[in-house]
Amino acid sequence: MAEAEREYYLKVKVKKFEGKFVVLETEDKQTIRWPIKNLPDDIQEGTSLRLVISTAKTDQEAREKLAQVVINKILDN
Repeated sequence: MAEAEREYYLKVKVKKFEGKFVVLETEDKQTIRWPIKNLPDDIQEGTSLRLVISTAKTDQEAREKLAQVVINKILDN
């Protein structure tokens, strides 16, 4: 039987801006400094985000699944 898919992520909220960085706060009040340039343009204080963690292998698998979905949609039309 195939192993169940699991997504690894952290729920965070934008706490404040510090120069070229934003301070993200986790649910258990830990903070992470993250480059603003690596976030969507519409970010503001209080915005909720999900930081998804993946390995090169899981990232490749996700791209392959997406490609298969796109191919199936094209072939069905």
